[in-house]
Amino acid sequence: MKVLLEKRLSELYPRLVATRRDLHQHPELGFEEVRTSKIIAEWLTDLGLEVRTGIAKTGVVGRLRGAKQGKTVALRADMDALPIQDLKSCEYASKVPGKMHACGHDAHTTIVLGAATLLAELREELTGDVLFIFQPAEEGPGGAAPMIAEGVLEGVDMVFGIHMAPVAPAGIVAVSPGPAMASADEFTLRIKGTGGHAAYPHLALDAIPVAAQVVTALQQIVSRAVDPTQTAVLSIGTIQGGTKANVIADVVEMTGTVRTFDPLLREELPKRIESIASSIAAGFGASCELDYQFKYPVLINHPEATKLMREVAAEQFGAGRVLDAPPQMSGEDFAYFLQQVPGCFTFLGCKHPEPLVDSYNVHHPAFDIDERVLPIGVQLLTAGVLTYLAR
Repeated sequence: MKVLLEKRLSELYPRLVATRRDLHQHPELGFEEVRTSKIIAEWLTDLGLEVRTGIAKTGVVGRLRGAKQGKTVALRADMDALPIQDLKSCEYASKVPGKMHACGHDAHTTIVLGAATLLAELREELTGDVLFIFQPAEEGPGGAAPMIAEGVLEGVDMVFGIHMAPVAPAGIVAVSPGPAMASADEFTLRIKGTGGHAAYPHLALDAIPVAAQVVTALQQIVSRAVDPTQTAVLSIGTIQGGTKANVIADVVEMTGTVRTFDPLLREELPKRIESIASSIAAGFGASCELDYQFKYPVLINHPEATKLMREVAAEQFGAGRVLDAPPQMSGEDFAYFLQQVPGCFTFLGCKHPEPLVDSYNVHHPAFDIDERVLPIGVQLLTAGVLTYLAR
C-alpha cells in the first residue's frame, strides 16, 4: 500500500499545490464558502461520487460507495477562512482584503479532496463506503452542529479529521487518545452604573473602576477556585466603556472566553463568574448582567480510532515521526462529530524545515505551511480509511 500511495501522490502533488494555492488566494468566511463549495462539488462529481450540497448553507458531502457492502467511515475538512489581513508577499497571498486562510483550512480541504481522489481510484477494492464531509464555519459560529442536525453522520461508524500544526516540523504526526482540545465558551459581562460629569464623580456611579475590579477578581477563579491538577483558562478579550473624556461611563461591557478539559468544571465556571462579578458590582452599588454561551465542547479522541491512526502513521512514515499530541487549549467543533461517532483528530506538522524560513502560528497574518505536507496528509487519511475498512 505504501509504495502505491507514494507513487500516485507524486503524480497528484502539482494539483494539490495548485488547489491549495487557489483556495488560499480566494478565502471565504463562515457560511460564505460559495466559491469553495462549488470547487469541491465539481471535484467530487468528476470522481463519480454521490454529492450533496447546501448542507448547513454551504456544506458539501460526497459519498464513495465501495464495491462491497461494509462499514462507513467519514473524513471531515473545514473550509472557512478568518477575518485577518494577509501580510505575506508570496504569489498566492490572499486576494481578498481583510480575509485569509490563517488556520490551514485550505490545506485541510485540499488533503481530503486528495484522499477522495485516491480512494475513488480504489473503489473496487473497498468493502464499505467513505463519506467526505466539507464543513463551513469552524471558526464560528460553528458548522459542525448544523451539519449533524441535517443527518450527515447517519450510518457513519467512524470519523477522522486533521489539522495543520505549525509548531511541529513538517511531516510529524501528533495524536493522542482522550481530551485533545479544550471546550471553548464565550461570555459578555455588562456592568451598569450611573453616568455623570467627570468633575462630579460623587454624583454618579462610575462603571469603569467597578469593571476594573471585576477583571482583576475573575483571574482569581483559575488560580484559587480551580483544582491545581486541572486546567482552565479565563481570558478577557474586549472592554468597551465610556463615550468622552469628561463623561463618567454608565455602562462597561466586556467579553471573554473560558476553556477547560473537564465537563463538570465547564458547568461550574459560569456560576463562579456570575457570583464574583455580581458581588463586586453590588458592593459598589452597581449591577451586573452575564450572558454566557456554551460553544464548542471538549474534543475527546476515542482510544481505538487513535490507536488505528497511530499504527497507520507508523507504517506509512516510520515510528519516529509519530508523537504524542499535548492537549491544546484552543477549541474545535470537530468535537461535535466525536460526541456522535467514534473517531480521532490528528495534528500534522507543517513547519518549514529550513531555519531561514519564518514559521508563524495559526491565526497570524503571515501564517503559511510547508506545502510538502499536503501529500503526507492525503497518504495518512487514505491509508487510515483503507486500514479501517479492511478490518
